[in-house]
Amino acid sequence: MSQAGNHPYHLSDPSPLPILGSIAAGLTAFGLIFFMHDGTPWLLPLGLLVVLYTMYLWWKTVVNEATFQNAHTAVVQIGLRYGMVLFIASEVMFFFAWFWAFFNASLYPTVEMGGVWPPKGTEVFSPWSIPLVNTIILLSSGVTVTWAHHGLRAGDKQTLIRGLWLTVLLGAVFTMLQAYEYLHAPFNFTGGIYGTTFFMATGFHGAHVIIGTIFLAVCLVRAYKDHFKPDHHFGFEAAAWYWHFVDVVWLFLFTFVYWWASVGATIHGE
Repeated sequence: MSQAGNHPYHLSDPSPLPILGSIAAGLTAFGLIFFMHDGTPWLLPLGLLVVLYTMYLWWKTVVNEATFQNAHTAVVQIGLRYGMVLFIASEVMFFFAWFWAFFNASLYPTVEMGGVWPPKGTEVFSPWSIPLVNTIILLSSGVTVTWAHHGLRAGDKQTLIRGLWLTVLLGAVFTMLQAYEYLHAPFNFTGGIYGTTFFMATGFHGAHVIIGTIFLAVCLVRAYKDHFKPDHHFGFEAAAWYWHFVDVVWLFLFTFVYWWASVGATIHGE
């Protein structure tokens, strides 16, 4: 740790992790492209393994700085909070792109689509089955992670651990239900604009649920190791913010991608 004692800032040591993360992201992106075109199947899992390895090393470094090196002073924590807010703002814009594609197709259906939304001949999911269950699961997980946070702020380790366990389990159940839904989808990714927008929007949301679940699982391990203090636990706060963001995105997906499409299909007799 390169930090002088006469200021409250944290100056990180030089690290290979940023360039390693860039390489991992590139391998994953190209691996996904090749996977979709039935070529070089080993590149995608290699990229994902390097991504996971980079995440492990990066988290380990940050945890050491925060917990054992006392590098995350009050001033540093302010910067971390601004950074997390900006990151979530970038995620909002990321999902804005998929919602833009969805609303562009649904509000202005073309002649090729039959002039209606969803397109003629498209069989959609009932929003009152798995999508509703998943909505209840995610909203419940928002409650449990908030419960865990209140326990942490009160110095109640057992409440913190129980709340995190419930949140992680709910996130895992959500992912399994969505995977089951994908396997039984009456449409596919290349079957038209509805399938494309559906899988892109819900698929990236599902990826964020998996990432958030991992994030919270790391917090759970750290809770067992007493890394968090009632007045010093930004790692947990960042995970909770991210999880609440995932909850809000799902409410928009449920309302428009599932419920609105179901109403349209009913009106047009699909």
